[in-house]
Amino acid sequence: MERLIVAGFGGQGVLSLGQIIAYASMYENKNVTWLPSYGPEMRGGTANCSVVVDDNPIASPVIATPDTLIAMNKPSLDKFVDKVKSGGLVLVNSSLISEKVKRDDVTVVYVDANAVAHKVGNDKASNLVVLGAYIKYSNLFPKEVMLSTIEKVFAAKPKFIESNKACFMAGYEH
Repeated sequence: MERLIVAGFGGQGVLSLGQIIAYASMYENKNVTWLPSYGPEMRGGTANCSVVVDDNPIASPVIATPDTLIAMNKPSLDKFVDKVKSGGLVLVNSSLISEKVKRDDVTVVYVDANAVAHKVGNDKASNLVVLGAYIKYSNLFPKEVMLSTIEKVFAAKPKFIESNKACFMAGYEH
């Protein structure tokens, strides 16, 4: 079972990142829940989602102790980092979070997501950069599953597929 919280502010693609993982889970015949939570402001307000992936039926989408946290901004890191289970994984968007995680019982990966997305040429895909790093460190799915999922999710907007896949791969190789 993987229990993941993705958190940031509206406009960072936090909910989309969680949805892509949920879609990949469904394509791989896993059980999955995706539970979004966001404030009344769409852009700039806080947003997070919980994703649970398991081979067995999932009793609840609510996560008290996540295995993994993806923190896209500092308020999100501050809110959720202490909830991550010992031995868990914390991915930090170091483009927006300069402080270091003080816990020594979790694996912390710093991803300069905004800068990497900018370098690839897709400033709006920092979430996919972090997704690439997450897939590499979590081994939840092979990267090929995620690349295929990105193609399916963005099928209605084909002009974004290659740059989104490039951002994912840049994060995976980061």
